Amino acid sequence: MALFLYKASGANGEVQQGEMEAEDTRQVIIELQREQLIPLQVKRVTGLRGLLRYGAASRSKIGQKQILSFAKELATLLKAGLPLEGALSLMARLSSDEAVSEVIDSLNESIKGGASFSRALEKHRDLFPRLFVSMIKAGEAGGMLSEALERITEYMERAQELKESVRSALIYPTILLLVAAISVMVLLVFVVPQFSQMFQDMGRELPLPTQVVLAAGDFLKQYWWLLLAGLFLAIALFRVWLERADNQYRWDRWLLTLPLAGELLLKVETARLSRTLSSLLHNGLTLLSAVTLSQEVLNNRYIARGVEQAAQKLKQGKGLSAPLIEQKVLPELAIRMLQVGEESGDIGTMLADVADVYDREVRETVQRLLTLVEPVLIVGLGLIIAGIIISILLAMLSVNDLAF
Repeated sequence: MALFLYKASGANGEVQQGEMEAEDTRQVIIELQREQLIPLQVKRVTGLRGLLRYGAASRSKIGQKQILSFAKELATLLKAGLPLEGALSLMARLSSDEAVSEVIDSLNESIKGGASFSRALEKHRDLFPRLFVSMIKAGEAGGMLSEALERITEYMERAQELKESVRSALIYPTILLLVAAISVMVLLVFVVPQFSQMFQDMGRELPLPTQVVLAAGDFLKQYWWLLLAGLFLAIALFRVWLERADNQYRWDRWLLTLPLAGELLLKVETARLSRTLSSLLHNGLTLLSAVTLSQEVLNNRYIARGVEQAAQKLKQGKGLSAPLIEQKVLPELAIRMLQVGEESGDIGTMLADVADVYDREVRETVQRLLTLVEPVLIVGLGLIIAGIIISILLAMLSVNDLAF
């Protein structure tokens, strides 16, 4: 995602300025046109200024947990019989977060001015994703705003649970990898150089493994800053490379080919897509609208493009499962279950079942990955340390040979 600045004209001729995160300029224009605005200028923010603006925008955003709490509290108050304006006023007064309170007050002012709730939310597109707004709009159209909010909270909670389960499972191997890297660096930078002077006084050529280890230690000690700078430069260049849509597409396609990790990514995206589609359909959106919107929750551009192409064929009346089979971007089991849902006329419920299935599959795959990664890291660290120790011992043995 990149940051764009835009100028657009409203229906009354008033020029509006703002910023938006999007994949490219075309997406910004589409979003503005969807909001009944005429794009006048769209400019991508690049360089240091872009990084600073993007960082400031990210820090100022209200987090997903706060959005979830907002939706849950509002659903509870509406279900209790409070009108929308009264519920928002109460929430603004009771909120302990000043930023949240300001957003709620802004929403309430828009509603008092005659705007619908979904229209008020659209003015805060940097906080509320289009998926959220569309589900609210569908709930308003059906006169079931509280029910729509309840489905939104359920959807967000399940999505958060999936994300947290993957993140929690990766904490231990990440810590193990960091400890391994730090241990090797301490050995090379502080321990190995202690033997360097002694070996230099030998007056004899050292074994090749010892020379390599000593050279690595000296390099790390003297040029650690160069390695650090090279790492940051590589990351920056890689991010610039990924900004091109074609490069992002190729990278995401390659990720799916990785053993185990690619399988995990595919299952995570399948669960996310299925859960989103199910929630949108249960909120009253048409299948085509739901498929179009659900592409936004996909992080993998390769899968998203396949779903987009399937949506194009869905417009031609070819259904959804058949085009997805042609694209081959989702697991066959998920598509077959979707096909059963199409035949039974209950796609939303079947998609919810698909999401549950792949939620479990994700947890099982993560456990398999951990079972494989942990011993590999431990054995790898042991081999590296053993190699360093053996290289020192070889040099010490050569000293003894020289003494005799």
